[in-house]
Formats: sequence, C-alpha cells, structure tokens
Amino acid sequence: MTYHPKSDFIAVMMERGYLADCTDYQGLDEAMVKGTVPAYIGFDATAKSLHVGSLIQIMMLRWLQKTGHKPITLMGGGTTKVGDPSFRADERPLLTPDQIDSNIAGIKQVFASYVTYGDGPTDALMINNAEWLDGLNYLDFLRDIGRHFSVNRMLAFESVKSRLDREQSLSFLEFNYMILQAYDFLELNRRYGCLLQMGGSDQWGNIVNGIDLTRRVLDNQIFGLTSPLLTTSDGKKMGKSQSGAVWLNADMLSPYEFWQFWRNSTDADVGRFLKLYTELPVDECDRIGALQGSEINEGKIILANEVTALLHGRAAAEAAAQTAKDVFEKGGVGDDLPTLTLTSDDIGDGISIGQLFVRAGLVKTGKEAKRLIAENGAKLDDEPVTTPGLMIDTGALSSPIKLSAGKKRHALVELK
Repeated sequence: MTYHPKSDFIAVMMERGYLADCTDYQGLDEAMVKGTVPAYIGFDATAKSLHVGSLIQIMMLRWLQKTGHKPITLMGGGTTKVGDPSFRADERPLLTPDQIDSNIAGIKQVFASYVTYGDGPTDALMINNAEWLDGLNYLDFLRDIGRHFSVNRMLAFESVKSRLDREQSLSFLEFNYMILQAYDFLELNRRYGCLLQMGGSDQWGNIVNGIDLTRRVLDNQIFGLTSPLLTTSDGKKMGKSQSGAVWLNADMLSPYEFWQFWRNSTDADVGRFLKLYTELPVDECDRIGALQGSEINEGKIILANEVTALLHGRAAAEAAAQTAKDVFEKGGVGDDLPTLTLTSDDIGDGISIGQLFVRAGLVKTGKEAKRLIAENGAKLDDEPVTTPGLMIDTGALSSPIKLSAGKKRHALVELK
C-alpha cells in the first residue's frame, strides 16, 4: 500500500510495523491532523497481569499519546463475565466480580508505565465497560441494539466459524460477546467522543461491527485500525516462553526473567522487535537488526535493556543486565536471579535435585527434570548434575546454591 500519511501517528504505525489494516486510512489520517483523537483498546481482565502478547497494543497507545492524541484503556469488567470466544477451542472459565476487580487493579499498574493518566486533553482514561453493561435492560437492549445484527453475518465471522467447523460447542453467552464489544464502541463514542478502536487483526470483525452499529444508531463516523498478530521468526506465538507466559507485572515475573526473555530473541527478530517494543529511531533499529555473528548479541542486550526500562524502569534494566553479566561471564551468582527460599521443614532429611528444579520453576515436572539431567542440561553451581536422585540436605544449603537449566535459565535456592 502506497498511502503517504499526513499525521504523525499513522506515519509511526506504518514505518515501525504496527499496521495490519485500517477501515479508512484517509478519513482517520485527516481526523488526526484536525485535532486530538480519543482512541481505545479493550483488555479483558481474565488474569492479574497482561502478558507480553498485549505489549504491541500497549505500545500503540503509548505512541498515540506521544503524537498528541488521547488513549483510552477499556477494561472489560462487564465482558469478562462473558468471555471472548475468538480463536479459542473452548469456553473460558467464568470469574466472580471480586476476581475481575482484583485483576483490573493488577493490570492498571502496567499501563501506568506506558501512558500518563489524568484530566488533560491528551491524558489517558481508564474506563470499565461494566459502567454501561452492568445496568443493561435485556429487552431494551434486544430492541435497540440486537435488531442491527444479522445472525447470518455473525456466523460468517472467522472466530465463530472456526469453532462451528470443528463441531465445538459455542454457547449463546459467548455468541453475544461480539454484540457487547460493538456496543462498547458505540458507548465510548457517545460518552467520550472516542473515534478509533485498535486491536490485533483477529479483532477486525468485532471492530467493524462496532463501526457499523455506531453509524446505524448515532449516525457518527468512527474508525478501526489493527496490528498484525505477532509470531516469532520460528513461528511461535508471541508471549510464551519455555517456562510459561511472559507476564508484565513484576510480582508475577521478575524484571530479570523479563529481561532474559528479550535477550533470548532469535537473531532474525531483533530489528523488528526494536521497532515495535522500543522507542529507538527506526534507522537505528534497522542498523542493529542487520548486525551479524557475535555483534547481534550486543543488539539483543540493547533490545532487552530498552524494553525492560520502559516497563520496569532504567535501574531494573541495568540491574538485570549486570546480573546476566555476572552469571554468564563470571560464572558467579547475580543478585537479581529468581530465588526459591526453603525452610528446614521443607527439606526434612533431604530433597532430590530433580524436585529442586521443579520447585524453582526451571522445569514443570519430575519427568522433565530427569530428561534435563539425562541430556546433560542440568547444573548445580555450574557443575553438571548426573544423578536425578542426588539428595540436597540443609548442610548443602548453608550458602545459596545456583541451579541452571541449559545455558540461559538459572535460579538460586537458599535456606531461610
């Protein structure tokens, strides 16, 4: 596409690789040149933290604010009670209102690292869709909103079709989700003058629904913009690591482990990730991404430092980099490593090394620990572990010990 944008925001979206599609490039671009555009992204409150898969959307909101517009972080306090069926093979477990509120409080902490909240014209708003969804009258809603939706069209959406094609159950509760999401856009436009919804490209159908509904009910023109669904260069979904989800909240994943996730990026991803997840100039991202051999490792450290500094602060990024240096270069023990603290009651007469690897989160099961040891991937204080039954007693823990799974994943074990 050869569209040349006039607004700073669309220019950034295009040159840094955030843009998959837009409902009306020219219309949105002109609205952004004219004045401040309020724009939102919806986040469901299904966990206490978002993970790294949501970071592309959070960065889009950050750039929106930096280019003079107003971000709205919409928390799905209402829709989380239903669950988004998009591209899931099963129904989501339903959460209680208290669990949802607790999750929203956890997620808020992350947003505050990326956008500034307040009452100013470009200050971000945090809004909960329970504000209008909780008080809905079902019959009024069916009459005023439901009549604008064609079931034939809803059945044609990829997220619904894929479930039906596999003959998996799709409850009426979940089927309503896309109507509620469309209604969110209508209400945000009505209450807050919101002109743009952004999301991953899997949300295209839901976004278009909201634009269509708002045009029919309020006769207002609004816009949609999607980002590509990101996979790593080896085809894995962004946001997963060997040890599970890469959470954004420090109490669910330490800044060191977050730093390490980015340091472990594949060579081919470095340039692209620098553009999407940092604010380094585009030509600098391209230069670093083109480095070869051992030099690309320096690029990965820059990537890890910059992404970690945005989320956890520059000091945490520097501490993580120093810990990595201590662990890898000097074979020492870094202050910042994930730490398992045991009591003498936990250890009793002794605990097997395999169990320690499980307890420290370096493997998920005892079977995995045995395999790691058999494949010479397990180390205790930098020495290979050869016996899965090796017992560790309180004497061995008179000072902290370091466990390593492969070259890149480490943990400390200490006695309280």
